[in-house]
Amino acid sequence: MELLDWIVLGLYFVMLLSIGLWAYLRVRNSEDFYTAGGKLPWWLSGISHHVSGYSGAVFVAYAGIAYTHGFTIYVWWAFTVAVAVFVAAFYIAPRWARLRVNFGVQSPTEYLLMRYNLPTQQVIAWVGTIIKVFDTGGKLAAIAILLNVFSGTSITFGVLLVGFISLIYITIGGLWADVWNDFGQFLIQLLAGVTMFVMILYKLGDGVSGVFTLWDRLPEEHAAFFHDPYTIGFAAVLLVINFFSYSGGTWNLATRFISTTSGKVAKRAALLSSVLYFTWPLILFYPMFAAPVFFENLADPTLSYGKMVLEFLPNGLIGLVLASLFANTLSMTASDSNTVSAVISRDILPVLFPHVKEFSKAQALTLARVTTFCFTILTIFTAINAANFGGVFGLMISWFAALLGPIAIPMILGLLPAFKRSDAMSAMCAIVSGLVTFILLKIFPVSSLALEIGAPTLVSFFTFVVTGFFRTVKVAPKVDELINGLSKKD
Repeated sequence: MELLDWIVLGLYFVMLLSIGLWAYLRVRNSEDFYTAGGKLPWWLSGISHHVSGYSGAVFVAYAGIAYTHGFTIYVWWAFTVAVAVFVAAFYIAPRWARLRVNFGVQSPTEYLLMRYNLPTQQVIAWVGTIIKVFDTGGKLAAIAILLNVFSGTSITFGVLLVGFISLIYITIGGLWADVWNDFGQFLIQLLAGVTMFVMILYKLGDGVSGVFTLWDRLPEEHAAFFHDPYTIGFAAVLLVINFFSYSGGTWNLATRFISTTSGKVAKRAALLSSVLYFTWPLILFYPMFAAPVFFENLADPTLSYGKMVLEFLPNGLIGLVLASLFANTLSMTASDSNTVSAVISRDILPVLFPHVKEFSKAQALTLARVTTFCFTILTIFTAINAANFGGVFGLMISWFAALLGPIAIPMILGLLPAFKRSDAMSAMCAIVSGLVTFILLKIFPVSSLALEIGAPTLVSFFTFVVTGFFRTVKVAPKVDELINGLSKKD
């Protein structure tokens, strides 16, 4: 990192804080803070949904997998996400938007009170909040590792820098700050990613044909769609998990749909995000696939992307790439903080302290900012201690992916008419069975990564469906009203 790189990075931070201040002037109440007043256009919502779906962890944990296992990372991650979001565009995304339009919902867990009951809502809200602490902490740790590679600063310093920048702009600007930062970082990422792609093609010396001839220089298995332990079974499990995650089980992604003007707009946003997942990672991952050609037998493959940047990009562009990586991570951590704050402020605190329901608009907005601040501080602490949870990959995959399903299944399937007979008991049984499965697999480890990651979700899904379909359950009138309201065309 030379002076020019630090200047580029500094300009990015100035842009970020400027967006926060601009958004601050637009935020008048909690609805503006949490859902941008329900005014997100489809293109902004779609881009925000896309870039909020991956962080600096892609350039650390996933770069390490691309280095050691090759093309399979695209197959089991980007491709499965693209398919999942495409399906969600038709069946799930429009229903999130209709929740706000027809029922005034602002947080992803708010509707669970109508759909199930208070205990179910509280369990999902509490468990989901705790899970997001680990997930967001993993993202902060990832970007701190990259900053360490580029500049030599300590991991702790990197976590504090990223965490507190995020803390400032999301606390003052809310969702408006978040989505416009997403758009800005998307542009930066396009410039940085295409530059890196072209530079690696140039260094390989084969011109455009290098896109294909690269694989002749790598071990044969690097070109395979599936490469143990990332088998076809693992990809199938990730497809299921990614459907529940990217359709809204990951709360900040649900917020992108909730904040649009209608179900039709939410559908278009999801389709845009899906197209981007099908295409953009092919360019983004290409330097990661090529890394073994230039750096053989790296002791730590997770550092491969950072080494590629330092080796092949001139001063100034290194700072641009680092700004892109910062932007990736901040878009996710900030949107996580914003959405989890909505859950805490609207669904948890009013139950613990009933007088919160009587807050004025000004008091509710202050509460929103305070809870956002506190959640971000907690994720910073988790990131500093990431090594105790299995590192970045452990936080992002082994913990978050495995725990997501048990709480996401009642949320996502609860939106659909086909599962309206699955009631509060079904939801609680699904959550408990999934969490128990997760704990058992931690106590009695299995050799299959697919089973370790997927079993909690599959058990929850089976429990939710069976307890709904094979019990004589009378559908409550409020549930009928909710489902009918979500099924109406815009």
